[in-house]
Amino acid sequence: MRTKILALLATTAAVCTSVSPAAAINSYNATPAPERTEVGAFMALWDNTGDGVPDRFDWVCSGTMVDRDTYLTAAHCTDDWPAGTTFYVSLDQDVQTLLDDAAAQGLTPAQTAAAFVANHHAVEGDTHQDAAFPGTSADAHDIGVIDFAARATDPADVWSFTPATLPAAGQLDRLGSRALDAASWLVVGYGTQEAARGPGGQTHPGGGVRMKAPVDFDALNKTWVRLAMTEPQGNGGACYGDSGGPNFVELGGTLVLAATTITGDTPCYATNVAYRMDTPSARSFLAKYVNLP
Repeated sequence: MRTKILALLATTAAVCTSVSPAAAINSYNATPAPERTEVGAFMALWDNTGDGVPDRFDWVCSGTMVDRDTYLTAAHCTDDWPAGTTFYVSLDQDVQTLLDDAAAQGLTPAQTAAAFVANHHAVEGDTHQDAAFPGTSADAHDIGVIDFAARATDPADVWSFTPATLPAAGQLDRLGSRALDAASWLVVGYGTQEAARGPGGQTHPGGGVRMKAPVDFDALNKTWVRLAMTEPQGNGGACYGDSGGPNFVELGGTLVLAATTITGDTPCYATNVAYRMDTPSARSFLAKYVNLP
């Protein structure tokens, strides 16, 4: 697990030169998720070359509104960006088409970001992350937020959504593996599809559109939930660009944001490893920004 966390950190650093978002929804058994209006794309405007001029504006991760002005994501999404990078959230269903349209018009990255804000396709916010990140294999502290409390405009001023329900302290432990295995799980995000094999090797097409897919419970660890993405069982799953996005579980008729996508197998075929939101470390960080159950 430690190796995979370090690999994700390397992927995040690579974003500065070539966007390879951290985990995403694959195509098999996946469908669009227009109803999941609390889930949004993490977007960034940054300088790729060090000349002081922003030359990239793109979606890079996923996340979820957990109150009107707090967007929950992963620390490896907020970490290690060039100086001057600005961060945004879009709750639009399809941000990739908007980016493609801006490129077709010849807009620069800075102009595109400004147009997203002016046309209510994105809201600028401030990133924060757990100071203990990257932690250890037992607890990576891989949790962050985009906060809008100090901003004149927050996502609730632009979009209508119901914030996600967070779990109570230790709720997954109290339920236990048998109950969690019997429950329905759903992963949501803006990431790419599973690996496609071609003459040049594997590629990960798609991304930038909010998608959802069923997943199955596999195992519960101290700070992790492991979820099965196996296609023959009717599952979909997460891939590159879904990091920070939600893994919901239905408990007593309520969809609860149990964990956030962090890592998994390289081709995105088998396993989604998600960071639990009911642990002391996750709750200690979140308590600075939201009222917890």
